Amino acid sequence: MSYSPSTDADRARMLRTIGVNSTDDLFVDIPAAHRDPTLDLPEALPEVDVLRLVRGLADQNQIPEGVASFLGAGFYRHFVPALVDQQLLRSEWYTGYTPYQAEMTQGTLQSMYEFQSLVCRLTGMEVANASLYDGATALAEAVLMCRAITRRSGVVMAGTVHPAYREVAATYTQAVDVDIRTVDGWSRSDGGVAPDVEAVAAAIDDTTSCVVLQRPDFFGWVVDPTPVVEAAERHGAKIVYVVTDPISLGLLTPPGDLGADVVAGELRALVGPPAYGGPGAGMLATRKAFIRRLPGRIAGRTTDLDGQQGFVLTLQTREQHIRRERATSNITTNQALVALGAAISISALGPGGVRSLATRSLSAAHRCAAALKDVGATVFDAAPYFHEFILHAPRGGEATVDALAAHGVFGGYPLGRVAPALDDTLLVCATDLTTRADVEALTSAWQAIHRG
Repeated sequence: MSYSPSTDADRARMLRTIGVNSTDDLFVDIPAAHRDPTLDLPEALPEVDVLRLVRGLADQNQIPEGVASFLGAGFYRHFVPALVDQQLLRSEWYTGYTPYQAEMTQGTLQSMYEFQSLVCRLTGMEVANASLYDGATALAEAVLMCRAITRRSGVVMAGTVHPAYREVAATYTQAVDVDIRTVDGWSRSDGGVAPDVEAVAAAIDDTTSCVVLQRPDFFGWVVDPTPVVEAAERHGAKIVYVVTDPISLGLLTPPGDLGADVVAGELRALVGPPAYGGPGAGMLATRKAFIRRLPGRIAGRTTDLDGQQGFVLTLQTREQHIRRERATSNITTNQALVALGAAISISALGPGGVRSLATRSLSAAHRCAAALKDVGATVFDAAPYFHEFILHAPRGGEATVDALAAHGVFGGYPLGRVAPALDDTLLVCATDLTTRADVEALTSAWQAIHRG
């Protein structure tokens, strides 16, 4: 370093001021054995050898693009136009992602405005913010919104909402007066697994601030929400819809036309494939009446004194911008680049392109289910489904996944991980990228592991 930020005398004076003798005293809460552990690391390598080692480790990974993959469960592979990545490489998108001097970053504000407009068209809602971290935090913020609007603490959460979203919502709200009641929303019988919307509707009462549904839900079902909507309206509760795959809205009725008060969702599938988790882009949309309860930022369009179009930050309900007690949320930022990618993707695809991907996904899933039935597998299809369905796995879900993987097929997600009663089932996903060869590989592997 070219300079020392503080001298020994400075440090001694600071330690005396806070009443400790040394910097070691600042870490007494950490067991001594863990403060400065010896790291068992190999000898240093030249850069070329490090690169060779890292490439070797990376080559051990199997990715969906290299095998027949039927993984989904909230993380989906769809076609993404090549221009999305190409546009995101432009250097100007990496600046001004949080426009504190907003009117100086007209391009950023315009991209936010376009993003909001596209989300509203996609969901059928009236207003949307400029995105949040991901779909799970968007749901948590939706719950807090409804609590503030209704001044009630109860939340009815369908058990068919993505389990990770439910966990994030529970963690996010644990320090405030929110009582989340999870109702399975599904039932298991000798005939298989089926949705139980009536149970969710029956749990709504006069203490309920909102009821949370997912459509298509975690099990892939597309159920009629009418009983829940009617119950919510009777009791004055708000309705929150979760959308984990925006491509589904190319075919399905938008949540805004199904009585939604708030829509929370994840847009990652529009930007690129699942990448060991990776950044997402949460969307949050609502009715105009609730615009001042919407967290984050909202960009608006106006005209200046010369009549020229301009973009402004219309609302900034964050505690950095307004008095803390008036803030709707303490969420501070978003994944702006991913949100921008989602806007570019929707713009490039257009309504017809989104509808085409949705249609091909729907066809692929039903074609896959039919092929599995042809080789003796049991598909639990009592309810309509979009691009995921439940498959009975007599050998157990985990064992079946391992056996299929040995044949080069990622067979699905074992539902026993989220519900022990479903430990003999798999959630199988097919999208527009699922080929006939992939389906043949799955059915051949299925026959091989169940032969004899």
